[in-house]
Amino acid sequence: MSAATDTASHAPASDPHADADLLYTPLHDRHVAAGARIVPFAGYAMPVQYPQGILAEHKWTREKAGLFDVSHMGQAVLVGPDHATTALALEALIPADILNLAPGKQRYSQLLADDGGILDDLMVARSADPADEGGLMLIVNAACKAADYAHIAARLPGNVKLHVADDRALIALQGPASEAALVDLGATSVAAMTFMDVGTTTIAGIEVGITRSGYTGEDGFEISVSADHAVAVWDALVGHPDVEPIGLGARDSLRLEAGLCLYGHDIDTSTSPVEAGLVWSMQKRRREEGGFPGYERIARELRDGPSRLRVGLKIDGRMPVREGAPIHLRGAAEPIGIVTSGGFGPSVGAPVAMGYVTRSHSAIGTELDLIVRGKAVAATVTALPFVPARFRRAGARA
Repeated sequence: MSAATDTASHAPASDPHADADLLYTPLHDRHVAAGARIVPFAGYAMPVQYPQGILAEHKWTREKAGLFDVSHMGQAVLVGPDHATTALALEALIPADILNLAPGKQRYSQLLADDGGILDDLMVARSADPADEGGLMLIVNAACKAADYAHIAARLPGNVKLHVADDRALIALQGPASEAALVDLGATSVAAMTFMDVGTTTIAGIEVGITRSGYTGEDGFEISVSADHAVAVWDALVGHPDVEPIGLGARDSLRLEAGLCLYGHDIDTSTSPVEAGLVWSMQKRRREEGGFPGYERIARELRDGPSRLRVGLKIDGRMPVREGAPIHLRGAAEPIGIVTSGGFGPSVGAPVAMGYVTRSHSAIGTELDLIVRGKAVAATVTALPFVPARFRRAGARA
């Protein structure tokens, strides 16, 4: 495992309120200049919201294009002698089919513990460039990246290496105007991309890596750029009239409405991919053949059903219900589960939540009570996501 120069710097001299104990992304000064409220998150100083506020930022992303600094997340590359060797090395750690991942595509998966619990969730991308044959790009969560890198590196065969790409920033552009904004800035090749495509393009003359994916339920892109050029790319994007900077607060409400898991909350080492409703991310070959950590448990849950399932929760009234609230059957004394994510859904116009309940009580329409400060808040099991996904699927055009 090797690391290049770290994008994360310590307290920038330009910010008199900087905390020396936190790390800072290459875009920190831009957030401060834009009036963002900065909070600690996974060891980094990150913008939770800008002056327009979380509600406005959320709606802007759903209607136009929101720009997110996600440079705190981990970027790394697995490098082996050929694709099959690298893919099989990674398949020993995750339940996705990477061997058959096509060039120019990416997949979502989970890094699994020996008991089938989830150590982290991650994106795995394969470049379309023949020069990158044998390489796989990984994006992992900020709070887990050091542990992830150590876990992966310790389990690789000798001919596959992990290289940490700490010399790159990561920017997400999300929302229905994302493609048009990029095209306006010279990234014309993105118009041909569909959901989960991987490629390269230029933004304002700067070469970047790009995927058509995101964490909001909207059509959008994630852009990997050299830390040295991150500010220039950010400035070009935020200068577009349809693009506004968006903080972590709206990022959370957007992903919650989209029914997407947040590691450490909706998934962790106590949850399996089957319990979490992530079976779709385990392709048929892997479900049948196994060969990844925790397969005995996961195969049993696939066969017999898990003891609990992640569900969507439609809440009566206007009171948001937060993580940790016990879940009861309507009027019952004993809990059958717990809320793992909750808040107000601006696009839904009502509180929304996710949580785990016993499988026998997971049917859509099941009436529940969520206990908040000793009082029952009525809720109903509902389908996820809360808002329809608007990814650009192959063959679909706006």
